[in-house]
Amino acid sequence: MRVVIAGAGSVGRSVARELIDKKHEVLLIDQSKEALDHERIPGAEWLLSDACELAGLGEAKLEEADVVVAATGDDKTNLVLSLLAKTEFGVPRTVSRVNNPKNEWLFDENWGVDVAVSTPRLMTALVEEAVEVGGLVHLMSFERGQAGLMEFTVHESSGLVASRIGDIAFPLDTVLVAVIRNSRAFAPSSDDVIEAGDELFFLSSPDQQGALLELLQSPTQ
Repeated sequence: MRVVIAGAGSVGRSVARELIDKKHEVLLIDQSKEALDHERIPGAEWLLSDACELAGLGEAKLEEADVVVAATGDDKTNLVLSLLAKTEFGVPRTVSRVNNPKNEWLFDENWGVDVAVSTPRLMTALVEEAVEVGGLVHLMSFERGQAGLMEFTVHESSGLVASRIGDIAFPLDTVLVAVIRNSRAFAPSSDDVIEAGDELFFLSSPDQQGALLELLQSPTQ
């Protein structure tokens, strides 16, 4: 997979290292000569350019990228890059960093953003996930907000306890994708039975999350 990352700061470099370790092809773009330190990330390509200029993006061969990551410290730059990547170069997937939580509402399909990553929101979700039992925690949005990754920790009083997964009528457009039990993650089958303390991970559309929460919080009959 070819990934173009705009912003060679700490965030961009960290993402690049992870992707290179997983054998992906990575190009880092930054307009600062000081940021382009080839020795920091062996194996990465580098380009000195403004991520908002079409000429520079053309030089980066953005049309050949599978994913573009807008990881600069400026929200305007990240939005413009995401929009250009989609509209001018037809990039299949864009991931954009949100620096200021007040700007998070802008990072949607209108600006070409497939996945918006807001560090404050992610940290809040992780805090909630660590302490929340019996509540639905929104971890991340996908597909331009049309699906979300949700986590629910099953309370001992939940009506789901001892239920066979295949017998549970989950809402439309909702899929149970993983369960963590006793620190072990597994893909659930229809024959698995819910236990108190299970962490359930769902992919669900936004309009079904209310129905999902109602089902999950149903008390023992």
